[in-house]
Amino acid sequence: MCLYRYLHDHYNYRDDYHDPRGGSVVNIPSAYLRVHIPAKAAGAEAENQTTVVQFIKKIGMKHSKVFAPGTVANLGCGFDVMGLTLDGVGDVLEVGVAENAEGFEIRNRSGVELPGNVEENVITPAVRALLEAYGRPVRVEVEILEKIAPGSGIGSSAASSAAAVYGVNELLGRPFSGKQLVEFAMMGEALNGGTPHADNVGPALLGGVVLVRGYRPFDIVRLPVPDNFFYAVAHPGIVVSTKEAREVLPKQIPLSDAVEQWGNVGGLVAGFALRDVALIGRSMHDVVAEPYRKGFIPGYDALKERVLAGGALAMNIAGSGPSVFALASSYEAAVRISEEMKRHFEGQGIGCNIYAGRVSNAGARVVE
Repeated sequence: MCLYRYLHDHYNYRDDYHDPRGGSVVNIPSAYLRVHIPAKAAGAEAENQTTVVQFIKKIGMKHSKVFAPGTVANLGCGFDVMGLTLDGVGDVLEVGVAENAEGFEIRNRSGVELPGNVEENVITPAVRALLEAYGRPVRVEVEILEKIAPGSGIGSSAASSAAAVYGVNELLGRPFSGKQLVEFAMMGEALNGGTPHADNVGPALLGGVVLVRGYRPFDIVRLPVPDNFFYAVAHPGIVVSTKEAREVLPKQIPLSDAVEQWGNVGGLVAGFALRDVALIGRSMHDVVAEPYRKGFIPGYDALKERVLAGGALAMNIAGSGPSVFALASSYEAAVRISEEMKRHFEGQGIGCNIYAGRVSNAGARVVE
């Protein structure tokens, strides 16, 4: 197969004419340029797809390296409607697009085991939702360079979806708003949990702390982050599936619990708006999910008591677990708390990865 025919069949590129001097001209509409291919190259066998992909990148595909941060969802009382951004941990993707071409490819270079089938990767429905809204043919290639471990409880799937849609949007000239990107990335979350939700992808894209006011219509609000606001996260080596974590929750709750939860959510939002870390700490109390989910995490009550006694503003379950997180008013306190969490789980015979850093105002961004 000649290189030209491969380009035509697989990438929807067109040969406008054959140069009488012995060359072919391939039209690349997205870049509005013509690239002259010598006749010997146009007539040569394409040895493998990698050679052709490299050629496409050279003449028509734009690339960008994108970072999207890890996140913590729920924040205790903000079940399914609040989340915050973690500095210093996240996914790094290289994203490429070629307009007026077709195809979608994901390559995993992260060293983290991920589904080999592109249809099982959360990036796929997120990017497809964006391209459907864009309405014009675009070839997208995604290479996963760094990856949060799946099941960590710090927004692994959200980071991938967020980085992918952010990168594609940047390379297409930013046709979509941040809010629209969140809606596209939610489709990746639906692949994992069955329901689109924004409490992880929202902060991963927008940064800071987000409140999802509602889904019909979709309404998301970004809240300011206090300067002296830090996190500690521990990811124990146990597995808690999102499905199990949801099934354990009650279908109905007493009115008194609902009233208490509403008050805490209001206090939490007010705490961020006022940049009052003490109010944030007092309000991050959950009577809806934590009492039922903590049973999945060995020694949870004892750990929480020790962490709060050690100076944490608050501690709760990160998302559906098994990770736990705490908030602190200094980096030194966050590091000390994360080490206390690690000692707790190792004392239970459970390996543990820990993270500590600043709660970030920065969401997904181009890094190269």
